[in-house]
Amino acid sequence: MKYLDEFSDPDLARILIDKIHDTTDRRWSMMEVCGGQTHSIIRHGIDQLLPETIEMIHGPGCPVCVTPLELIDKALAIAAQPGVIFCSFGDMLRVPGSRKDLFHIKSEGGDIRVVYSPLDALNLARQNPDKQVVFFGIGFETTAPANAMTVYQAERLGVENFSLLVSHVLVPPAIAAIMDSPQCRVQAFLLAGHVCSVMGTEEYPPLVEKYKVPMVVTGFEPLDILEGIRRTVDQLENGRAELDNAYPRAVRAEGNLPAKKMLNDVFEVTDRKWRGIGMIPKSGWKLSEKYRKFDAEHRFSVQDLHANESPICRSGEVLQGLIKPHECAAFGKECTPRNPLGATMVSSEGACAAYYLYRRLTVLPEVAHV
Repeated sequence: MKYLDEFSDPDLARILIDKIHDTTDRRWSMMEVCGGQTHSIIRHGIDQLLPETIEMIHGPGCPVCVTPLELIDKALAIAAQPGVIFCSFGDMLRVPGSRKDLFHIKSEGGDIRVVYSPLDALNLARQNPDKQVVFFGIGFETTAPANAMTVYQAERLGVENFSLLVSHVLVPPAIAAIMDSPQCRVQAFLLAGHVCSVMGTEEYPPLVEKYKVPMVVTGFEPLDILEGIRRTVDQLENGRAELDNAYPRAVRAEGNLPAKKMLNDVFEVTDRKWRGIGMIPKSGWKLSEKYRKFDAEHRFSVQDLHANESPICRSGEVLQGLIKPHECAAFGKECTPRNPLGATMVSSEGACAAYYLYRRLTVLPEVAHV
């Protein structure tokens, strides 16, 4: 507890907030890339403590939120097949597909299991040789090493009835896509510390150089985020654009070399579609040819499934930082955590869920009396 409390100390937070106020003379917009950082910012009211001239833009850093609708539909199609044990982390079960979610498949008799590690799914495959066990592998670079290790182990152990439904996406290409958008308002980025703890920081200097925007690697506790904002504002006010590591206790420039070696063996870079954003070239991973037999899309022949987003859900604009969640007309009305239209309202890291949970609302008739 002491270690955690050190990064939530209100006196130290006030010092950092005062420094940010003292440094800020102009209007700035910066994006936190990670959904965990978004929740920390909203939960602790960090954005409300900043100068009014600093806007925090919430980025596409929630892995559940950016998993494309067609991947959810593929998961549903696989999970509904007889003889399949479909495994996932719990936050994926309520993410809506085109017509239903994994909970609906479970209620209809599908064998859906919540696991806490992809290795749990591999163990299920070894214990149930007469079943096909599929793990839904989603996320950014942070969760990919464990999924890669599981596929590697499946190959090493000769487990033929295990497969991975892959939806891994990469942060740097998403940053480039955001900056290339004609609607972009982002002037700086807070980078996700856990992603950089795996991959290191070598991919970001070329982006800093190309787009002339500061990028600061930041953690997730209040003091981590405030220090990241302080360093970012200092760069902006002084006309600098540099990569800065404000999370050295977890992030090294080279990253986690064994994890990167495993990733390079099991995965290869591919184009990926992002929910609400669209196709971003070379922005994800797929299983390499060596491990292609563990690819659930090929094993169950669901590659050609396509889907369309809800016409009233604006989660794509939220993910791109173009609007705040409460600016969507469906927010808190047709779309709530109990009946979500989009993944940003479902996921524990989604911006819409954060705004709803911590009452960042302009319109919410159900709780207007609170």
